[in-house]
Amino acid sequence: MATVYIVRHGNTFAPAEPPRRVGSGTDLPLVASGVAQAQALAVHFEVRGVRFTQALTSPLQRARATAAAILARQPQPPALSVSTLLTEIDHGPDENQPEDAVRARVGQEALTLWDEHAIPPPGWQVEAEARIVGWRDLFGQLAGTGEVVLAATSNGAARFALMAANASPLGPSGLKLATGAYGVLEVGTSAEVRVAAWNARP
Repeated sequence: MATVYIVRHGNTFAPAEPPRRVGSGTDLPLVASGVAQAQALAVHFEVRGVRFTQALTSPLQRARATAAAILARQPQPPALSVSTLLTEIDHGPDENQPEDAVRARVGQEALTLWDEHAIPPPGWQVEAEARIVGWRDLFGQLAGTGEVVLAATSNGAARFALMAANASPLGPSGLKLATGAYGVLEVGTSAEVRVAAWNARP
């Protein structure tokens, strides 16, 4: 059985800073609390004996920094590779806009559809079908192996792993991953996928 740990990057906004919708067009670094979240994940996996054999990340620095912190606590870390599968989504006209402004433009119903069913609001560039196919291709490649994969990405991209696994929203978080949280997907020999955890935090 292969296991995929999908990790959302740490915080990119300071506590007093209003959150914004950031995706592929906004390359923010981790703030101090985000660095602490990445380090907490690193210790969490280390003490539980999780040993990664592959490490993938989205291109943006917030995901790369989170993955690098995790790998720094591994005894024999694999090389970190950038994967287009994990690329953040493009929020179009809502990119880097405050949440209130996004809600005013698209409406709460559209945001609920995104959070619960991965249906993007108008104007967002998501390529949902290609992302689902990409995750299924990865599951197929992992089937029958014992690989343990770290995949560091964003909330917008991570949800399509659940869609590819035909999983329903799990608990009150729906499809979302909080910052510094992770999900665990177990891939069987026939590429069937079981969601062992979602939106877990150290």
